[in-house]
Amino acid sequence: MEKFDSVWDALGYSPEERANLEVRSHLMIQIEIIIEENGWTQAVAAKKCGVSQPRINDLLRGRIDRFSIDALIKMAAALGRKVKFELLAA
Repeated sequence: MEKFDSVWDALGYSPEERANLEVRSHLMIQIEIIIEENGWTQAVAAKKCGVSQPRINDLLRGRIDRFSIDALIKMAAALGRKVKFELLAA
């Protein structure tokens, strides 16, 4: 049985695509956690994130293809969060 480092590896993405997907996934999960911890409805979360309610629905449904890193950073900033990246050896 072949083993993979991540789901992105298993799906055959290039290293560049994997890196992008991993960052977007992590940001989406962190924003979802903030929404859940605060008990916000999608409408409230949308207002706080500066986006529409359908955008929050996309985020909560994990529709990663609908979000850029830039869009997710803007949402995090609207929530008063700072995004920090670290470069690690591959």
